[in-house]
Formats: sequence, C-alpha cells, structure tokens
Amino acid sequence: MSFRIEMRKEIAALWGGGKGISLAAVAIGWGLLNGGRMVYPVIIPYLQSDYGLSLTVAGFLVTVLWFFAAIGQLPGGILADQYDERKLMAASVIVVAGALSLVVTSSSPVILFLATAVWGLGHSLYPIARITILSKLYTQRLGSALGVTMAMGDIGQTALPPVAAILAASIAWQAGLGFIPPLLVISGILIYATSPQQDSATDSGKSQSLRDAVGVFAELRDPALGFITVIFFLYMFIWQSFTAFYPTYLTSVKGLSSQQASILFGLFFAVGVLVKPLSGTAYDRIGIRRSLIGILLPASAGFLLLPFINGIWLLVGVTALISTMLGAGAITQSFIAEAFTEEMKGTGLGVIRTLTASLAATGPVIFGVVGDHGYFDTGYVVLSGVMLIVIGLTYRMPNGSDR
Repeated sequence: MSFRIEMRKEIAALWGGGKGISLAAVAIGWGLLNGGRMVYPVIIPYLQSDYGLSLTVAGFLVTVLWFFAAIGQLPGGILADQYDERKLMAASVIVVAGALSLVVTSSSPVILFLATAVWGLGHSLYPIARITILSKLYTQRLGSALGVTMAMGDIGQTALPPVAAILAASIAWQAGLGFIPPLLVISGILIYATSPQQDSATDSGKSQSLRDAVGVFAELRDPALGFITVIFFLYMFIWQSFTAFYPTYLTSVKGLSSQQASILFGLFFAVGVLVKPLSGTAYDRIGIRRSLIGILLPASAGFLLLPFINGIWLLVGVTALISTMLGAGAITQSFIAEAFTEEMKGTGLGVIRTLTASLAATGPVIFGVVGDHGYFDTGYVVLSGVMLIVIGLTYRMPNGSDR
C-alpha cells in the first residue's frame, strides 16, 4: 500500500466521527501558545536594550517562563483528571492573553518578570488537558493525534516569530508581542465551543488524584518509565537551551540580520510540522526505540556541525538537521501517557512533566552564562554530546519497551 493511501487513511481516521473539529481547535490553541512563547527569543535583544539586561539575566527571564510553565503542570494534570478539559484549556489561553498584555505594558523589570511568571502558569494548564482529552478521543491513534497538535505548535512557532520580528523592527517590540492576545481570546472561545464536555469527578476522586501524584514517584522505579523520564528531561534541557538563544547566536556570532535570524528560527519549527506527525505515526507502528533514535541522530550531528559552518544556506541545512529532534515529544509523551491508567493519566503526565521541565528550565540561564563568557560554540558541542547520551539511553531501554 502506497504512502499516499496510508496518509489518506490516517487523516480520515483522525477527522472522522466529528472528532476532527475538536482536534483542530485544540491544535490551534496549542499553536498560538507555543508560537507566542517562541517570540521571546526573538525580542530578547530589544528587552536587553530597554531594560539593561545581560544575556545571563535575559536567560533567567526565559527560565522563569519555562519554570512556571513546568511547576503548574502537576496541578494542571490533577485538574485534567477531575474537571472538564475544555474549561481548563480555555482558561489557559485567556490567562496567557492577560499576562502577555502585562508584559507589553510593563514599566519595570520587576513587572516584566512577574508577568512572565503568570504567563508560564497560564500556559501550564494546557499541555496535560490537551493530552488527556486526545487520549479519550483517540484510543487507538494517540501518537498520530498528538503529533498533529504538536505539528500545529510548530506552525505557530514557525509563523509568529518572523511576524514578531518584522513588527518589532518596524514599529516596536511591544507590537511584536501585542498582536497575540486577541488571537488567544478567539482561540479560547473556539476551544470551549467545539471540544466535547467531560464529566467532572467527585470530591473523593480529587483526594485520590492527590494520592496518585505521590504514587507516580513509586511508578518511576519501573525501569522503562525511569529511563523515559531521564530521556525526556535531557531532551527538554537541550531544547530549552537551544531555543532560548538561537536567534541571538545567529545575529551576534554568525552575523545574520535579525530578520534572517527569525526566519531561520522559524525554519527550525517548520521542519517539525512534518517531523512530528511522522514521528507519532512511527511510534504507533514500530515503537519507541527505533523511532526515537532515528530522529535524534541527525540532531546530534547538527549541533556538532553548527559552530564550524557559516553562510545562510549552510545554516539552513544544519538547522533542518537539528530540527529533527522536535519529533521526540510526540514519541516520549505518547509512551508516558500509555504507561498510566486512564484514571491517573493526567496526574502521571503532570508529575513527570513538572519534574523534568522544571529541572530543564535551568538550561536557558546556564546557556546565557555560557554566551556572556563567549563560549556559545562550545555550548553547542556540549549539546551534541548530551544528545548522544539520550540516544544511548534510548538504545539501552529495557526489553519490552518497544512493540
């Protein structure tokens, strides 16, 4: 059977039964949230200028965003197990819209950092609710459905940073961020109107989820789940470190203009639009080991080559190599979601994502320190080595982890 026929069958299965409208609404919200978050790296030079921030402090600002987006995912996961996911997702985009408005109108670094923290907390309500609602809609195709939403996240991350760069350069950095809140409000209405309503749990169920949150740590003693948790942490550390300063690196070290850097940054996510659905499908078909190693090897090579090449077209090629790593999320999170029972799926995802992402949030500030001391190139070589460690851990996952 040809690839085209297979893809048509996959699309028909995802869209059929009225589920496609819900999938589209969830995916659009995810695209706007992620696209908005990736505008920060593009406007960091403007924030440095307006607020007098060093690379280290700018990295800490990104760390605040990622950290609060991480720590809120445990309560977000518990809430997703107990309440209507559509309400959580709608609330998430509305809170983020309000926080972005505060960032745009901030008059001091203190307000900027506080608004960024609220932004992260609002964002944290969405990821787990997105996965749990999809796991109920797509019991046999979670990897594919999750890959679609993650691809839409990359469409947002591809489109919004270049738009923000143009608006920031031609008007002001506030315009580069200020066009996003109205889109988020519309998205919240769309999500609430089109997503299926879920039954709320009882008060006893709420206390059970709190006990489940403790029980998840015991589950991590399972070798396969322990391995995937470490793999997910290292992947998030690499991803956050890279995305926080790639546009800055391209302008300050490689000599590109801010517009060229933002387009190249968008290209990184554009490749993910293709990689993520294919990775999710590969996970559904061949399991975690072969699918994950296959997408991480090119990324490791790209990080290693990056310091040694110059020129826009060579940088395009290396950026495309690195972007294959974006497929790891669809694979690892599908594996984690399927490791837990339906009753504690949201809580389990919340615990693991909070644990891994909060620790990985140190990446941007560490990479900011590296950049301040003039060792950006060395930092990318180190990221290549960490990626090889991830590949080694994937290869060594216990038997039975694959299908």
